[in-house]
Amino acid sequence: MTLSCIAVDDEPLALGLVCAFIEKTPFLQLVGRYSSAVEALQALITTPIDVIFLDIQMPDLTGLELARVLERSNRGAQTTRIIFTTAFDQFALDGFRVDALDYLLKPFNYEEFLRAASKARNYFELVQRPESSPVVAPQTIPIDPSDDYLFLKVEYQLVRVAYNDILYIEGLKDYVKVYRQSDTTKPLLSLTSLKTLEEKLPTKQFMRVHRSFIVALDRINAVTRNSVQIGQTMIPVSDQYKDVFGQFISRWL
Repeated sequence: MTLSCIAVDDEPLALGLVCAFIEKTPFLQLVGRYSSAVEALQALITTPIDVIFLDIQMPDLTGLELARVLERSNRGAQTTRIIFTTAFDQFALDGFRVDALDYLLKPFNYEEFLRAASKARNYFELVQRPESSPVVAPQTIPIDPSDDYLFLKVEYQLVRVAYNDILYIEGLKDYVKVYRQSDTTKPLLSLTSLKTLEEKLPTKQFMRVHRSFIVALDRINAVTRNSVQIGQTMIPVSDQYKDVFGQFISRWL
């Protein structure tokens, strides 16, 4: 499979490097290079493209703005996928929101570029697979609702998280932080809602105790009238969830 690509960057050196990487990769075909997102958008009107290697910080039209335009044009079909190339890591969450395929942080080397390009190839091979050819799920993908783990989208990859590794989950507007026993210093950040996770987690092991918190019941070390303690962390129990939580606590008495 060969993927048609364009590169978009207002910095000539960066643009040249990405183009050189594309031409070096056997399964990529460079069909255009543009120094502005406006030029790229005009070209995309008439030329179907599989992958755009897209800078974010550009005048007139930013890479994120171009991505939003394409997202509306694709209408869920994902006919064109984006790999961001930027020097600024603060745009990672915005990249999630426009469903970018990957996010290359400058300066990146060819190995990092090839990893992102391979992800694009794998994606298009999957979506173009004939319907008559069944897709065999890899061993790491959960296919049984009785499985004891879930997958979270974290930094453009799916991360397997065992239920018994979760301490608690904190909801923060558009994303969640999952705190784990295996790594208490760095929670997993995933672009999803607390409600979505609440629906996936087994009710015998997890309980929502606050609009912003879900706790693992077997990780609770102590309780008070208005909070629970997991390790050194105190988590509030809001009035909305006190009755259900109280029923659970009554089993301790």
